[in-house]
Amino acid sequence: MDFVYAIAGLVLLLVAGDVLVRGAVNLSLRIGVPALIVSLTIVAFGTSAPELLISVSAIHEGVPGLALGNVIGSNTANVLLVLGIPAMISTLHVIDNSTRSSFLQMIGATALFILLALRGTFDWISGVILLAALAAMLAHAIYQARCHRTAAKETVVEEDDLEGVDPDMPWWKIGVFLALGLIGLPLGAEILVESSTNIARAFGVSDTVIGLTLVALGTSLPELATTVMAALRKQADVAFGNVIGSNMFNLLGIIGVSSLVGQLPVDTELMQFDIWVMLASSLLLGLFVLKRIDITRLWGIVLSALYVLYVLAVLS
Repeated sequence: MDFVYAIAGLVLLLVAGDVLVRGAVNLSLRIGVPALIVSLTIVAFGTSAPELLISVSAIHEGVPGLALGNVIGSNTANVLLVLGIPAMISTLHVIDNSTRSSFLQMIGATALFILLALRGTFDWISGVILLAALAAMLAHAIYQARCHRTAAKETVVEEDDLEGVDPDMPWWKIGVFLALGLIGLPLGAEILVESSTNIARAFGVSDTVIGLTLVALGTSLPELATTVMAALRKQADVAFGNVIGSNMFNLLGIIGVSSLVGQLPVDTELMQFDIWVMLASSLLLGLFVLKRIDITRLWGIVLSALYVLYVLAVLS
């Protein structure tokens, strides 16, 4: 039954995250918040809410290894699998993409995360540093986008381009979406964390390994769905931006907040293997972003195969 509960918790997380984003986007646009700010903040945070709540729940449940494993595993899956599978469907053309600056920021966030991990634990000091870095990156992104919008004399992100926007959505429906999202997310996180922990104990697998595989893969599904649609629509910038933005928020936002909730001791196995795999996959992404190399079907197969090998290595 724990497998059933894990799937149910994951489904609940995905559905609750979707309705929360829809409600938040429409509420923000209704009260006059620019679509640009909504896309950079509320949508980004809303889609990462499952990962955040899973990490916080894991700390309360006494399994902090699941929280760190979730973030590290998700970042690895985002590069290898979330870009690999869509590339097998449709080539991701990265010519003239505008994600170089964001990619370098992601590498900076990864380096900061690793430096703090070398301390042996993520405590409130680490949390403050990570959240400060996240705030700086968001401020820089908003500043750049506003400058671009002013120069072009047009809105960078049109309301119609934002997922979940419905100009005719009534106020009561917005309220229902927000309520369902706020109730469903913590409930789904609690169910998934508890069931995953039970599965780990039953099979003699550590909570860190479960976080690196089952939970990480599950929480990467929203990014995978978004990237597949971006590939089908020939929007490489959207695909790369989705992965890079998600990875930065995972490292800075989720671990930052989680570190303020409770200490996260860094497992020795994470420092010896998984963190460096995450770094290597991030640097591999630079091959495509900085050199403007298209991710063809062959590259998609290679990336996906690398992820499968990584999971097999973790499970072994």
